[in-house]
Amino acid sequence: QVQLVESGGGSVQAGGSLRLSCVGPGFMNCQYIMSWFRQAPEKEREFVSVITGDGVPTYADYVKGRFTISQDNRQNPVYLQMNSPTPKDTAMYNCEALSLCPADYGSTYWGQGTQVTVSS
Repeated sequence: QVQLVESGGGSVQAGGSLRLSCVGPGFMNCQYIMSWFRQAPEKEREFVSVITGDGVPTYADYVKGRFTISQDNRQNPVYLQMNSPTPKDTAMYNCEALSLCPADYGSTYWGQGTQVTVSS
């Protein structure tokens, strides 16, 4: 059973910063593509960012230039550095792991999420 645990959420003022962490599955033995998603109340879940096993990041336009996804290596958590957030960034943030492991190739795993609230 793969389990993800997100942390680092909380309340922050607009223009501040916050760093989210996602501790993931068997990083030591397999490769995963790690992503961050978010969902605001009464809205659809939306993509935020993804990082490949080679460390190549991709961002949604609405966070580009403000958020940074990182992972030093497979053994370390995945981080989402949120700089200059705005109230529109208020949401529950979840990380997703897409398995590239032969045993469960293509399976996705999610954590419980961490709430981010940005005040103006």
